Amino acid sequence: MTGGFIYVGRRSSVFNHHRTEPSLIDETLKVYTRPVTYSDHTLSYWPSYSRISPYCRGAFLSWLGSDRNHPNTPLGYVFIYFYGLERRIMIDSVQHKNEVDDNEYVAIFNEVLRLQQIYGESLSFLRYSTNLLEAMYILRPHAVPYSEITTERGWDSSVVKYQLGKTVSEKKPVSADLALAWLKSYPEYNLRVPARRCAVEFEELFKRRFTQKYAEGFFVKPIKNRLYLSYFPASSAIESIPLVNEYLSDPSMLRVPISKIIAIADECIDDLDSYSRYIGRENNSRSDIRALLLLPEDLKDHAQENGLSQIREWVEGKMKDQQAVVDVIDLWNHTQLPVPEKLNRTETNLLEDLFEKCGYGLVPNREYHFAKPDMDGKYVLFQGGHGTNFKPSKAFHEMGMALRLGAMVATIDSEVDESEVSFLNQLIDHDSSLTSTEKISLRSYLNWRLHTPSNLRGLKARVKKLGPQEKSFISHIMVRVALADGKVERSEILKLERLYSLLGLDKSLVSRDIHHLYSSPSATQSSVINGKPEPSQSAMKQKQKSDTFGLDESILEIHKSQTRDVQSMLSAIFSGEDPEEEMDENYEEDSIDTEAPGMDGIDRTHYALYEKLINKNMWTDDEFDKLCEEKKLMRSGAIETINDWAYDHVGAPVLEEEPDGIYVDHEVVLELDQY
Repeated sequence: MTGGFIYVGRRSSVFNHHRTEPSLIDETLKVYTRPVTYSDHTLSYWPSYSRISPYCRGAFLSWLGSDRNHPNTPLGYVFIYFYGLERRIMIDSVQHKNEVDDNEYVAIFNEVLRLQQIYGESLSFLRYSTNLLEAMYILRPHAVPYSEITTERGWDSSVVKYQLGKTVSEKKPVSADLALAWLKSYPEYNLRVPARRCAVEFEELFKRRFTQKYAEGFFVKPIKNRLYLSYFPASSAIESIPLVNEYLSDPSMLRVPISKIIAIADECIDDLDSYSRYIGRENNSRSDIRALLLLPEDLKDHAQENGLSQIREWVEGKMKDQQAVVDVIDLWNHTQLPVPEKLNRTETNLLEDLFEKCGYGLVPNREYHFAKPDMDGKYVLFQGGHGTNFKPSKAFHEMGMALRLGAMVATIDSEVDESEVSFLNQLIDHDSSLTSTEKISLRSYLNWRLHTPSNLRGLKARVKKLGPQEKSFISHIMVRVALADGKVERSEILKLERLYSLLGLDKSLVSRDIHHLYSSPSATQSSVINGKPEPSQSAMKQKQKSDTFGLDESILEIHKSQTRDVQSMLSAIFSGEDPEEEMDENYEEDSIDTEAPGMDGIDRTHYALYEKLINKNMWTDDEFDKLCEEKKLMRSGAIETINDWAYDHVGAPVLEEEPDGIYVDHEVVLELDQY
């Protein structure tokens, strides 16, 4: 501080007013030196320099001679000083404008701001100082910034009324900032806890959603009510002063426009509720990964700026062709949470949500790809992510199964040939029924399958429901992958035979299908079976034309010619619903205690229910009860029987009862598939 901003002298010589100026330092009065923290009974609610004791005058002058920032200074001294600033603006500046130039005006504005930052914990001083700052802005908007003024909740803000009146009278739209200020100063509305605890997030979310709804701004029609604004001073020596002389409309208390603004605010507060409750708990902070995941989708970039930017930098460093293959453990370490023994539903959901927030899709996704990696496995990330409204189509699931089987063929000899990968990628690219998001998700899924040891877990239950056309389509793909590199090893034939058996096809058809596709006009490479070349004349002629492997058009035709019945069947496989309400006749005829073939410890009826349940991640109570009713089973008994059977085989329950329904633990399903 450099001092100043005070009135010194005798009242009669300095002020020609019938009231004594409380801020005037009368040099004729006695003063006894005291520390700035001293006070006595003479320092009343309406303090005045002339009426306080000589000891209080000494404390006040000690404070004036310091940097005027001691936090324990009695508030009465701050008000005596404030009265002088108030007089300088409201009397000297208003009545004698040339007496206070803009430089001094701005200096006083900044001094009031400084005092507010130090002593603003007092609601009384906060309100009076804010009123003066607002009045200074209204009187000279060109000189001082409105952005520095704090509009307190529920206060009848003069600045907000003035800006509203100006905006509406000039037939301009109300901006998001002004709408928020209107909301905060509206006396009949109080912001709830989430908006107060998460003020920064709430204001940003409100402005975004307001702008999204009112891109051009919010128009309010002018009304006849005229705006009257006056300044009511803290000093008893100054009377109220009018602030606005021009004619302005006053829409501040109109209920219809403010109700629309309140509706947006309430929606934002509701969406911030979970985030607010989380950061309100002890030891939780805004930078916690779990906190960031609770932010509304609108604030995705806000989350990135406040804790996810490092994750993005790490992923971008590993990106190649819009994909990144990363170790699960490295991915998990970025959550800053303890490393789990294995990835369960809670952990995979957290990772999927986290990287979707960062703008990346995580593959495999348990809901979309019916698979998950092990802790020592890998994930594949792709730019853009699946998005909040992503719903896989029937074609997506159909292609996913084909890619899984194709990847198994491609990795039989532990060496993936580029031509095999190229064929599978072409299969994705040529499918016009897939969206762009589905295609990049499937390419990432293929990449993950090629980096993950192949197995048959989970395939049996799904493949068994495929119809002849789907099975034919997939078997063609497997054989075509095997032929893609121009040769078929004995190990590939054995694996193909095993996969054919899984599909319910005669494994003896493998050699026939290889020969058929190899001899087709689209085969462009020679084929070697068991290490011995068996080229055909058509293949030789085609090879002379081109050595580039192309997508077999016959496969595309098979794929394109899927009938509605086939699509309905595929939908049933992946949605868990039959296209028609039909039961397996064997289930109807067999008694409930008959053991399912190959399934020790569980009868046919309960196993049939289990096969239904594993086609979805979660069933509502009503859905589950309906399935039990169809099988003539009791709800609790069915859950107990299936979980007991799962315990006997893998040591864990497969069904989890939650308040919102029955969850299927697909990790346990994958383990049960091995039996």
